[in-house]
Amino acid sequence: MARTKTGIVRRRRHKKIRNMVKGQWGTRGRLFRRSNEAMLKSLWYSYRDRKTRARQMRRLWITRINAASRISGLGYSRFIYGLKQAGVELDRKSLADIAVRDPQAFAQIVEISQQHQQAS
Repeated sequence: MARTKTGIVRRRRHKKIRNMVKGQWGTRGRLFRRSNEAMLKSLWYSYRDRKTRARQMRRLWITRINAASRISGLGYSRFIYGLKQAGVELDRKSLADIAVRDPQAFAQIVEISQQHQQAS
């Protein structure tokens, strides 16, 4: 079998990796080995930080819901408990959005939560 060389294949692979790290400082954007390390690390960071951002957003939504429900005289945990009892299936993202954009509607949701807490 004839010997094959990796000229064009290797160039394409290196070019793809170097394009991914274009704009990085020093050898991280120029040399393949450093570029490959930087690319792997940046992909790992982006995966990790997507999870972190999701956690931070959930914390923000809970903080907003808590603040809005306390205005109506009900803490966050009791508010969520009442919604579960009432069978209201709004997620925290939409509840936080309603709390910020439409306080009257949120007050009605709090009333629903309070009514179903007293019933149980």
